[in-house]
Amino acid sequence: MLNRYYGVMEDGTVKVRGIEVRRGDTPRFIYDAQMDMIHALSQAGNIQEFYAKIPAALEVVKEYRRRLLAGEVPIWDLVVTKRMSKHPTEYRQHVAQVIAAEQLQTEGTQTPAGSNVSFVFTDSKNNRVTRRVKAQALIEKGTLPDVKRYLLLLYDAAASLLGFASYSPKTVYDAVQGQNCQTLNKYTK
Repeated sequence: MLNRYYGVMEDGTVKVRGIEVRRGDTPRFIYDAQMDMIHALSQAGNIQEFYAKIPAALEVVKEYRRRLLAGEVPIWDLVVTKRMSKHPTEYRQHVAQVIAAEQLQTEGTQTPAGSNVSFVFTDSKNNRVTRRVKAQALIEKGTLPDVKRYLLLLYDAAASLLGFASYSPKTVYDAVQGQNCQTLNKYTK
């Protein structure tokens, strides 16, 4: 059974399943990038044209990468929302939503099991877990996102769409960096 697919109908309606644009926890930035990639690929009329549109889809990734690195993406477009399946104290790992929930609790806001917690990745590899994310309600002017983490999410989202052509997040990274022009040219000949 196919559980990951996307397509654009003749009337322009986009049909998706199992990819980031379908998930409720996808940040707006990643959603927009993936939808723009789908629209770039949708210009194809057959399978050969579809493969030929891969460079256009990678150009979308390159543009979103540029915008993120240039600081042009509003922090609110990077917000991730995750559901808390249990109370924060019941988690054994300090996953992002638990850290954000603990930040909110410190400020007096309760996050019971079943609630959604919204946050931005700020420093995913920091040894002090409290600095890895910032709860959305606590974001203040000057809060900086973890650009590397969002780039990884971008490359993962692109690989989800281009997996049919054997793209992985690493080969997407290589392609948008210009390090692997053979990957791009392979489908445009």
